Amino acid sequence: MSAASNKQLVIDAWRIFSTRDADRVRDVFTTDAEWLAPAGNATSLAIDGTHHLIGRERIVRFLTQEFATVFVDDVSMDFGGFHADGDTVVVEMRLRATLAHGGHYDNEYCFIFECESGLIRRVREYMDTQRGAAWFRSPATVPPRVHSSPGKKGISR
Repeated sequence: MSAASNKQLVIDAWRIFSTRDADRVRDVFTTDAEWLAPAGNATSLAIDGTHHLIGRERIVRFLTQEFATVFVDDVSMDFGGFHADGDTVVVEMRLRATLAHGGHYDNEYCFIFECESGLIRRVREYMDTQRGAAWFRSPATVPPRVHSSPGKKGISR
């Protein structure tokens, strides 16, 4: 498939993920799909400690059942971009939500999707694990965001 087709596949997949419809989510992954996130990230620890989801059914369970037990309300995903090159699609995204303990969550992510024959074969997920963990510690926790772009340094909320 072309880079443009793979990009559209991933855009459509995010829309499908938000439905939490297991059959529809299942249809976008290969049977042997994998979803990898950093070991020890707060979301995986809140569920079952698994940061490497193996197999379509395991990924479907995470997206359609477990995600909602961690991010329980006011879930918003703001996409910064979808960038495709061949079978690889990179997604920039900011996730905000209310956590199960009632506190707020706000973190930025980068996902790398590897596509194969019109399906998602592998997802690699990256986020600020320290910032993510701080949100999970306490409803009152509001970790600062450190900006390190050229010419701009500082802390903001």
